[in-house]
Amino acid sequence: MVATTFWLYESGLPVFSPVLALSLVMALAGVVPYVLDRLIAARLPGAWATLVFPAGVVSVEYALASLSPVGNILSSLAATQHDNLPLLQVVSVTGGYGVSFLIAWFAAVCNHLWQDGFAWRRVAPFGAVLALVLAGGSLRLAFAAPAGETVRVAGVSPARSVLETSNRALNGYPSPEQLAGADPDMVRRVFAPVNDSLLAATEREAKAGAKIVVWPEAGGAAREADRQRLIDEIAAIAARTGSYVNAGLIVITGAPPYMRNETVLVDPRGQARWTYEKARPVPGLDPFNPGDGRVPTADTPFGRLANVICFDADFPALMRQAGDVDVMLVPSNDWYGFGAAHTEKAGIRAVENGYSLVRQASNGLAAVFDPHGRTLTSADYFTTTQQTMIAHVPVAGSPTVYARVGDVFAWLCLAAMAALGVAAMRAKRLTVSPSGKRSERTREAIF
Repeated sequence: MVATTFWLYESGLPVFSPVLALSLVMALAGVVPYVLDRLIAARLPGAWATLVFPAGVVSVEYALASLSPVGNILSSLAATQHDNLPLLQVVSVTGGYGVSFLIAWFAAVCNHLWQDGFAWRRVAPFGAVLALVLAGGSLRLAFAAPAGETVRVAGVSPARSVLETSNRALNGYPSPEQLAGADPDMVRRVFAPVNDSLLAATEREAKAGAKIVVWPEAGGAAREADRQRLIDEIAAIAARTGSYVNAGLIVITGAPPYMRNETVLVDPRGQARWTYEKARPVPGLDPFNPGDGRVPTADTPFGRLANVICFDADFPALMRQAGDVDVMLVPSNDWYGFGAAHTEKAGIRAVENGYSLVRQASNGLAAVFDPHGRTLTSADYFTTTQQTMIAHVPVAGSPTVYARVGDVFAWLCLAAMAALGVAAMRAKRLTVSPSGKRSERTREAIF
């Protein structure tokens, strides 16, 4: 719980807020694998005892990712290995849970070595599995060198000076309701420079050869009455340049909750191919209603495109919903202290599902990942006057086992946890004397 509170502080989140209460509940759930290990492992022989903790870790991670309103943003050990590409390839089969299992298994092996007087036979199964995973991952990377047809993709954000001026002008309207009730002409004047900056950057990059241009989450903004006019301007650029533009928009509405967070993909004919609303608002931070959670797709000459928004990428089930996708677009908006970590986590989704992932993140780190987790390009919002990134992205994805079978590995860990528990109930308890010699006590004696 102390570590979780520090994580909130370090990430720039308001520590004393509803987010803290939710985080502490999740921290308590994180204790469960340790309790299970202490209750069960001592009653199991050899290497079997080392499997209790990793199976428990994956079971809790899966439960939090599936049931909590924050997905796996606080609970994924796999995120710590985002740049260990040989190891990361296993997520194409197991999801991120496979890496979490290996990390927790290593911890359990070390703990049991210390506890049992360095009985090395417990190390062999873990060592063999880890070696197999690393070898397989290295071979997958070696035989999947970047090749084939690519498409030039550009991510653009508003100029920092323009966005900061706009934000200062909106300081007097801290809630969407107040902004919805403000003078419409004033709102148009404040939004116009930001939209113009994005439109100019879009046309510049499209004329330079980008066939797909991605705005960040909430990049552009308009009142409901002005929304179509902004989309018409985007459509005109798309038609002139022959590009696809995925525009992240905030729309101020006249009814509660007075705000909508959406993306619109406009094709080279000027037609809107999708309108998608963010499915997973951040609890306590995003003041709008969730969308229907249906991930949109569009077949194009540059592969099948799909789209989610920012926090949606922290829900593995949502990210594999679209099926066979070649390029996943993830418009995002972060904040200083969290942007880089959030983008690194999103890169794991690319390996899991075998698609390239374009995360244009204003107020953070934007990046493009190929289907094997390689970073093709990145751009830090805080180190440039106008964040722009360009990458040549593979137009074909790399189908994965995980995208087809889903969280089977997590379910196997849940089943293993139950089986280990039953086996422990039937087994004799193994204890360790101060000299390191093992002895037995019957289950009846324990109870």
